[in-house]
Amino acid sequence: MSIRHTVKVRGGAATAVVAVLALALAGCGGGGEKPKAKDVHTSSSPQPQGGSSASAPAGGGSSAPPQILASVNGETGIVLTINSVTRDAGGFVTINGQIKNTTGQQFVKTSAWRGSERDLNGSGESVAGATLVDKVGKKRYYVLRDTDGRCLCTTGVAGIAAGATVPFFAQFPAPPASTTEVDFSLPTFATATVKLSG
Repeated sequence: MSIRHTVKVRGGAATAVVAVLALALAGCGGGGEKPKAKDVHTSSSPQPQGGSSASAPAGGGSSAPPQILASVNGETGIVLTINSVTRDAGGFVTINGQIKNTTGQQFVKTSAWRGSERDLNGSGESVAGATLVDKVGKKRYYVLRDTDGRCLCTTGVAGIAAGATVPFFAQFPAPPASTTEVDFSLPTFATATVKLSG
């Protein structure tokens, strides 16, 4: 009998707790929900005005603009900016940046960006044609790939809307620790010389 009584008390207590929480949530959420929804729309509206709906999530809550290590011109009105070049403990280098279409019309990506290696054909529209050159060590590094032959880089970039910016990344084998500077190349863009960090 005492077991049944305990179960009934626990059930009654759980019901009471649920009822109190429901009332508390109803009281807290009543008037504040609509302005929060408006705030979300308001905060996302200025980001496309900056020219980058694709890179908006990368900024998170930070208001500081990303660091610019290098900026090079490509085909008419297309600009590639490198924001970070990081040597990782796993033995590779990750390059992060953005490609911006500064023109007033849609840019259709050239197939040269994906490179000519047959092994990378599974990467589709990508920046797999990027390379790093260690001038001191006289060695060229190509984009890494996974076990299925897909590049460890940005894929799915078939075009860039007028005034839009798309983020990109590419991973390469790391040059020796003594190498502090590399040349980054992506077909149709000028070469950018950047310092390695990390």
